[in-house]
This record gives sequence, structure tokens and C-alpha cells, in this order.
Amino acid sequence: MKEISKYQQLRQRLIENSNPEIASQMESYLRNKFKFFGLKSPERRESYHDLIKLEKANKKIDWDFLDQAWVDEDREAQYFVCDYLIALEKYLTFEDIDHIFNYVKSKQWWDTIDSLIKPIGKIGLRDDRVNDLMLAWSQDDDFWIRRVAIEHQLLRKDKMNIELLNTILENNLGSSEFFINKAIGWALRDYSKTNPDWVKDFISKHHAEMASLSIKKGSKYLS
Repeated sequence: MKEISKYQQLRQRLIENSNPEIASQMESYLRNKFKFFGLKSPERRESYHDLIKLEKANKKIDWDFLDQAWVDEDREAQYFVCDYLIALEKYLTFEDIDHIFNYVKSKQWWDTIDSLIKPIGKIGLRDDRVNDLMLAWSQDDDFWIRRVAIEHQLLRKDKMNIELLNTILENNLGSSEFFINKAIGWALRDYSKTNPDWVKDFISKHHAEMASLSIKKGSKYLS
């Protein structure tokens, strides 16, 4: 009997746990841009937990497997790719960002974009070359690429590269794009928990150039 591929195993798990009613709700939530099996996050992650565990034991990234999952028509398969990369981030190198970039550029929406920032951010803590790459991305014509640059340092706290954050944010001021202005607000809100004075100064300095959404989000935790 022929052994089924890892991708086929993944599909099988997702199909077995599918829920058409939840799928319809999820499709509506993402403006019917993608098809869903209908698995909420806990059930979805549980369905392929052992697959990722086996991959972690192999200590290397199986890009062929991930590429198959990424082109799958159901959105949970892209979520698997994101969860996989987050789980195995310590095996990623700067050179792997080219492959992740392919995922950033396709099937674009905030849900996958905001997950793909995590492995890129982790690589950035280990390799300074990511800094210049994110500066370039922060001026890309594709606003989703810019959103990755804006958000890639989320949750860094005292490991924040403040100069990099400042430049990337300044590169994106004056935008009319909702997903950029919200990202700016999130970046500022997150860092305000660590360095509220810097965030206050940034908003004060750039108030006239900032969208009200960015100011509102960024000021949430400021007194």
C-alpha cells in the first residue's frame, strides 16, 4: 500500500474535523475571500499537532510540504504553514526569508500577514541583515509588505530596535491605507507598554502626519 504524503495527511486531518456551519461563518468574516474547512484555532492546531511535532524532531524545514499546503484552496492549510514556521522558527535563517516572502506575496490578507511577521521577527533577532531588508520592505509598493515591516518587531519589549522602528513608521506616515494605519497604531501600542515616553514623543512629533486611527490605537495604554 502506497504511503500517503505529509500534505495528504494534513488534508485528511482538516477534512475529518471540518464543520460546514463554522466554515460559513469564517468565510463571511474574511469577506468570502477564502474557503474554509471550519476549524476554530484550538481544534485546528490539535488536528495537526503531531505532524508539527514530527517536523520539529527532524530539525529542518520541509519547504515542499509547506508549498503544497500554501497553494491549498482552504484557508486552514495556510494557517498550518504559519503555525509550522512559528513552531520551527529556530531552524530558519536569513536566506529562508526569500521563501517566506512568497507566502507574504500570495493569498494576502491580514490573518496570514500578521502570523508571518513572527518568524521573520525571530530571524531578525539573530541576524542584523533583516534590519536593512525591513527598511526596504517598509517602502515597498505593496502595502502588505509594508505592514510586515511595521509589525515585525511586535512583542520585542526591551529588545526593540528603536531607530529601526522610528524609520519604518516615518516611512509609512501619511498613508490612506487602513491596514497600514492600523499597523502603525498596533506597533506604537505594543511598544508603549515598554517605553511609553518614546511613544508619547513620537505621536506628539508626528501628530499632524498621523491618521486618527494610528493615534487612537497607539495611545490606548498612555495616560
